[in-house]
Amino acid sequence: MAGLGCGGPSRLGQRDNKPEKESIALVRLALDLGVNFLDTAEVYGTEEIVGKAIATVSRDKVFISTKKKFPLDDPGDPAGEVRKSLEQSLRRLQTDYIDVYHVHGVEPPEYEYASTKVLPVLLKLKQEGKIRFIGITEAFVEDTTHQMLRQALRDDAWDVVMAGFNLLNQSARDSVLRSAVKQDVGTLVMFAVRRALSQPRRLRELWAELTKKGLVERDACNPEAPLDFLIGDGKASSVVDGAYRFCRHEPGVH
Repeated sequence: MAGLGCGGPSRLGQRDNKPEKESIALVRLALDLGVNFLDTAEVYGTEEIVGKAIATVSRDKVFISTKKKFPLDDPGDPAGEVRKSLEQSLRRLQTDYIDVYHVHGVEPPEYEYASTKVLPVLLKLKQEGKIRFIGITEAFVEDTTHQMLRQALRDDAWDVVMAGFNLLNQSARDSVLRSAVKQDVGTLVMFAVRRALSQPRRLRELWAELTKKGLVERDACNPEAPLDFLIGDGKASSVVDGAYRFCRHEPGVH
């Protein structure tokens, strides 16, 4: 599969107040170029854009992934809230089923609620044909050691997990990816690039922090351009390109 993330800092340009028609055109261009996986979420505000973009495409030609955050302070009817949220996503996406529906950004203390209150409802919706696969995504900024996903994989109750993984933080390899492969659980990666790998100034700052903490050797790379060794003849065209290639070729990553 070839994917397009419809969230991130720009959210298909909506964070920069781009016209909706430009965002729709961007998604359609991606589809024309061979992209067949679109990842969005209720909180991104891009489900409607995705729905309009895929309206002219055969539904079985594109894989739709979306997400919903179900916090612990949800109303007393979690089953009703889950179903209501799914129906709203179906309407915005202009489809009658979602390929993978994730419980979004689950922190370790929230996992019990997700697994005991939300998951049973999603399983019923899956039986009804409204969801093909059930996923769960971590809150990587707050849970950089993947404690929540470790528990989720121990439970072996989820079809798909989404983990933070990149050149600078590869901890998911041992704690998430290998277990997911053994259990035949699909794995999606987030934070493959973000600011640290797309903005040279931020990369230099982060590299200095890692060096100060003793996590990288001082003479390992040029501190002014620490990842430029990825670029060159027969290599990546840019650090961003190299970062995406790194994740794409990691065993178990989809």
